[in-house]
Amino acid sequence: MRLFSPDLFRNFGIGFFLGAILIIGANAADGRGAVASPAQAAELIKAPAPTAEFVIAPVEG
Repeated sequence: MRLFSPDLFRNFGIGFFLGAILIIGANAADGRGAVASPAQAAELIKAPAPTAEFVIAPVEG
């Protein structure tokens, strides 16, 4: 019995092929007609205006 026999490669090939078919089928069943809407930007947050008591005036002199 050899480690890398043709049967091993054939079985891996069949397994990958069947796995790919299952994944494609699962994605096709879930995503049929369900396209996400385009992204929308969030509204700009308006910061409160500073009041006179918090304004730092330069010191003259």
